[in-house]
Amino acid sequence: MSNLFSNCLKYSPIGSTVKFSVITANDRAIFQTQDSGIGIPPNDIKHIFEPFHRASNVSNMPGMGLGMSIVKQAIDLHGGEIFVESAIVTGTIFTVTLPFSRNLNI
Repeated sequence: MSNLFSNCLKYSPIGSTVKFSVITANDRAIFQTQDSGIGIPPNDIKHIFEPFHRASNVSNMPGMGLGMSIVKQAIDLHGGEIFVESAIVTGTIFTVTLPFSRNLNI
């Protein structure tokens, strides 16, 4: 979640709103981040989870292109899914669904 928040802030104008929500549905937790940033070009969305891929519109923003691939791997390891919706200059929404663990060892 830290990486998703960090990206929301990094790619959004100063003072803009970043939204975060958490809901539960059946046996899943659903997390959603939404920003009003630069958005991800359509040609880049299909590669957003590949290591070292950076969107074509990030210009001189810092980053190595590893964050989203690490996020995707962590979500996969927990049996979850991640979805992205984005529009240039409008912003990006990431939705993460994670199953509740049935084998909690507390």
